[in-house]
This record gives sequence, structure tokens and C-alpha cells, in this order.
Amino acid sequence: MELRVLRYFLTVAREGSMTAAANFLHVTQPTLSRQLKDLEEDLGKKLFIRSSHSIILTEEGMFLRKRAEEIVDMVDKLESEFSSMEETISGDVYIGGGETDAMRQIARLVKDLQLRYPNIRYHLYSGNEDDVTERLDKGLLDFGILIQPADLSKYNYVNIPAKDVWGVVMRKDSPLALKDSIQAMDLLNVPLICSRQAMKQTFSKNEFADWFGEDFDKLNVVTTYNLAYNAAIMVDEGIGYAITLDKIVNTSSDSNLCFRPLEPKLESGLNIVWKKHQVFSAATDMFLKEIQAKFSNL
Repeated sequence: MELRVLRYFLTVAREGSMTAAANFLHVTQPTLSRQLKDLEEDLGKKLFIRSSHSIILTEEGMFLRKRAEEIVDMVDKLESEFSSMEETISGDVYIGGGETDAMRQIARLVKDLQLRYPNIRYHLYSGNEDDVTERLDKGLLDFGILIQPADLSKYNYVNIPAKDVWGVVMRKDSPLALKDSIQAMDLLNVPLICSRQAMKQTFSKNEFADWFGEDFDKLNVVTTYNLAYNAAIMVDEGIGYAITLDKIVNTSSDSNLCFRPLEPKLESGLNIVWKKHQVFSAATDMFLKEIQAKFSNL
């Protein structure tokens, strides 16, 4: 497979039309159709279902789309890293992480670096731990921000000097909003919207389950989520109470929502991680040195 043909394939998949893709790529439609037909023959699989006005990806086509996106992203990243090998430090740093107020620590570090190295660009990817570690392992991210507990065995890491506070986001007109904090017994008989990390049982230690105690399996979890924005919409529409971290959902005076911390207090630490034996570009190496200088002694 040629990289050029993979880019053609991704354009057709995105545009949903051979004509539109040919116009975008500035090639003739017969040329584009022939290239994709050759790709199907090389793979021995049908990638598209064609109609007079549009195309639909087959199951094999959807699988190829995911892998092709990863390949093209990796090539673009590699080209960028080589183009940045100059005396002036420039290039791209790819950082992934879940929603956490600790991102402010990274933002402040980036701001300091910008003053000295304005040609470094930063790319943020939001996702849960599984999303982030998968992209780390494939080399699509340079660094990941993981909320504890997390499996750090495959990575080098530095502790971020911050703690995330767990609590409950609810409507301001909810009965529990009258309380200053939320205890385990308050959650037994209400519909809950939980992050998948809070429910995850693969760790030897699940901090939320340990906090809740022996009745953890009796919780009425009506919805799970991996990022909090959509969970907040569910809360706002009256679906339930969201177990989440502080400061990642709008609970200001103009919001219908409020946050109440768990009691006893439950906090999670954070780590910034990177693959062991990773070879860094000049830009990512500079970012790593800044992390180690700012965080390692704290």
C-alpha cells in the first residue's frame, strides 16, 4: 500500500462521495476510482458500497479507515520531527489526558516554554486512560496524563503536584444540593452517572469502590461516561447525579449545576507518563526536561 493511496482512501471516506473527493484532491474521478479499486484488489476485500450519489464503508472499510488514520498521523508526526532537527528548537509535542484541572500545571509549563522556544507547537488529545495509553503505545502521543490509580509499569513517569477531588455534580434544585458534602449512604437510592474509571475493577485498588465500601455493587448506575461534558448534560436534563472530579464541569452561578465533595474526602493523584526507552525529538526532549525540572523535586 502506498501512503498516497491511503490518503485518497481517507478523503473518499470523509467526503462520502467519489466526485467530491476527486475535486478536493484535484485528480480525475476515473483516476481516483482506479486507485481505490487497486487498493481493494491488493487487500482482497471490498471497502465501499457504491451508489449513484454516495459511498458507504463496509465493515472492512471502517477497519481500514481507523488503521489508515493512525498510519497517516504517525507519518505526519515523523516528518514534523525530522523537519524540526535544526539549531532552533522547533517541532510538535503531543499530549493526551483525561479531563482534569491539573492541566493548568501543564499549561503554565507550556507558557514558560513558549517564551523561550516559540516555535514548539503543542497538540492536546482528550480521552480516558485506555484511549491515552493505546495512543501512547502506538507512538501517536509523546506524553500522557493519567489519573491514579493507573498501570504505570510500562512507562517512565513524574508525579504532577496536584490532586483531583472527587464529588457529585447535581442540579441545584436536587434534594442533595442542600448538603455541604455527600456521604456513601446518600448515593444508595439515587440514579448515578459514573465515569468508567470510577467503576473500573481491573486495578488491585479502586479508590472509589474502597471509599464506598461493601455496598458498592448496590449502586444504581444508570449511565457511564468517559468525558464529563456529556455527563453534565445528562445531569442537567434530570437523568441522575454524576460522580466526577471537581472543576471540570461548569458549576458557576449562571449554571443549573453544583458540585458537592465526597465525605470523607477522596482525592486522586496524577502522573505524566511516557514510554520507556522512547527516542525524543528536540521539542519533546525540551518539554521533558522542563517537566523534570519543575515537578521532580516537588
